[in-house]
Amino acid sequence: MDTRRWVALLSIGAGVSTLLLKFLAYWWTGSVGLLSDAAESGVNLAAALFAFAMISYACRPPDYTHHYGHEKAEYLSSTLEGTLIVVAAGGIAYAAVQRLFHPVPLHQLGHGLGIALVASLINFVVARVLMHYARQYDSIALEADAQHLLADVWTSVGVLAGVGVAGVTGWYILDPLVALVVAGNIVRVGVRLLRQSLDGLLDRALPSPEIEIIRRVIAEVAGPETPYHGLRTRKSGNRRFVDFHLLVPGDMPVRDAHRIADRIERRLSEKLPNTYVTIHIEPLEDASSWDAQDVGGISSHRC
Repeated sequence: MDTRRWVALLSIGAGVSTLLLKFLAYWWTGSVGLLSDAAESGVNLAAALFAFAMISYACRPPDYTHHYGHEKAEYLSSTLEGTLIVVAAGGIAYAAVQRLFHPVPLHQLGHGLGIALVASLINFVVARVLMHYARQYDSIALEADAQHLLADVWTSVGVLAGVGVAGVTGWYILDPLVALVVAGNIVRVGVRLLRQSLDGLLDRALPSPEIEIIRRVIAEVAGPETPYHGLRTRKSGNRRFVDFHLLVPGDMPVRDAHRIADRIERRLSEKLPNTYVTIHIEPLEDASSWDAQDVGGISSHRC
């Protein structure tokens, strides 16, 4: 089994354990803040299950109907996770507002807070593991899971503090107020994940630092006498795609032009792992070779 799938299974295990622990903490204390924390853990579990399914699909090699592979399935995972986060935040806010106008005393805080703290520690450890493998495999699905768990950890810290203060001081209104803050934080995480996922689905260009690396490699290998244009980039899962037009002297042998293109491809693969390069060779002297209009290095095209 692919390592990414094993890590996704670890996230599912953490989701089940923390969900049960946090609902147990809510059942003991009656805290709506802890209920909001448990609800977010439910979202974590649903997202982890879908992430496992999408990572499994993304690991499939290219086939006759998906020539570029299946890596974009990971964006579907992070899109769903972002949506679930925002929906959960709405439910938390609703419950908090109800409790804000009708506060109730909290009970057995010691046991409840202790259990919630154990659940948060589990989430923290698993989030660090997920982030390590997300960076190693450049997986947006694992990164989304890790970021969500880390947000859950800090959310839990806030809830524990608020509920603890409410229990000690008797200011029970702090409990729903903390839940509202939790809901706001969850929305922020969800919107960021949605934006990141949509960028991938809409083939957003690579980050500026990576584009600068691409430009530098082309200039160093091809030289000033071999210009280029029509540079386009995108990312699909952990794979980067780069294509551009390279202009060479019309009398240059095909073998020499191929060697230049081959060196560019090798250098880019060394600088940016999992990079797939397509280079269109054109004669420098032919006027039609200069027809493509560039805007900031990106070929312009309108419907």
